[in-house]
Amino acid sequence: MRNQLLPNGLAIFVSLFALTGMVVGQQYDSTTTIDQNYYGDCTADSCDVGAACYADAGLLGRGFIKKSDHAFDDFISPMTNPIFFEDPRNVTEARAIFMNHKVPLAAGSGDVQVYAVQLRARLSENVSLIATKDGYITSSNPLVNDGWADLSAGLKFNLIRDTCNQRLLSGGFTFELPTGEADPLQGNGDGELNLFLTGAKKLGERVHWIAAGGLRLPINSTDESTSSYFSNHFDFQIRKSFYLLAETNWYHWLGAGQDGPLPGIEGLDLINLGNPGVAGNDIVTQAFGVKYKPNGNNEFGFAFEMPLTEREDIIDNRITADWIIRY
Repeated sequence: MRNQLLPNGLAIFVSLFALTGMVVGQQYDSTTTIDQNYYGDCTADSCDVGAACYADAGLLGRGFIKKSDHAFDDFISPMTNPIFFEDPRNVTEARAIFMNHKVPLAAGSGDVQVYAVQLRARLSENVSLIATKDGYITSSNPLVNDGWADLSAGLKFNLIRDTCNQRLLSGGFTFELPTGEADPLQGNGDGELNLFLTGAKKLGERVHWIAAGGLRLPINSTDESTSSYFSNHFDFQIRKSFYLLAETNWYHWLGAGQDGPLPGIEGLDLINLGNPGVAGNDIVTQAFGVKYKPNGNNEFGFAFEMPLTEREDIIDNRITADWIIRY
C-alpha cells in the first residue's frame, strides 16, 4: 500500500485543492436541515455572516474572548490525530483528552497514556487562539517514561464561512515549544512549526465531512524529523445528539532526523523522535467511534484507532476519549 502513495507529500496538496473546490463549489439547501441550530440568531438559515453571534460581552465579561461560532452546531469535532487535526470552526472551548496508546512489540510493547487539555479562544469574527498540545504522559513501555509533554499554541484564521451551504475553510499555524521532559521523549530539538489547512462541509441532511492537512517543520532538522499529514473525518447523525464517525489519518515523513534512538521508526503525532532512516515512510490509520452532543456547549466522544499499513512504528492501536465544553 505504501508504494501506491504519492511521494513527498504531493497527495496532500492535491487533496487539499480538491477540498477547497468542494468547499467553494458545492451547494446545500439549508431549508432541509434535520437539526436547527441551538442559538436563535446564529443559524444556518440566516444566510449571512452571523454578525449577531459576535455581539456578546465575551467570556467572563471580558470582551476579547468571544462566543463560539454556533452557526455550525450540526458538526462535531474530529477525534483522532488530536494535536494536528484542527476543527475549522472558530470556537471558544476547553477539550479534555485521554489517550491509551498500545505500542507494538517491535517498539518495546506496553502502553502509553496521555492526559491533556486543549484550549481555544475566539478573538474575533475570523481569528482564534489555539493551544493544541500539553499534558502528562504515563507509560509501561521501556523506552518511554512518565513526564510532561511539550507545549504548542498558534492562531487559526477563517478563510471561507458559508452558513447557508454549511461549509468552512480555515488555515493557520502552531509552534511547539520544547518545554517537555526528556523521560517521555519530549523536549528535544529547538521547536516545531506546523502549517495547516482545514475545511468542513455538510453533505445532505445527516452527513458531515471534515478534512485537514499540514506540514510539520522542525527548526532543528538534526534533532527532529520533517513530516506531513492528511486527516479525514466523516460522521452520520443518527439522532439529534448522537453521531457515528469514521476517521482516516495519513502520516508521511519528508525528511529524517539524525540523533534519534530508533532508526527507521518515528513517533506519529505525539512524539518527534528525530530518528534516521524514516524519509519516505508512510503510516495510514483508521478509526471508528461515537459522539454524544446534547447541545451546542458539550460534546463527548470515544474512538478506536489502528494502522491500515504494514508499517506501524509506535502504534498497535489507540483509544481516544474526549469531553468538550464550549462557550
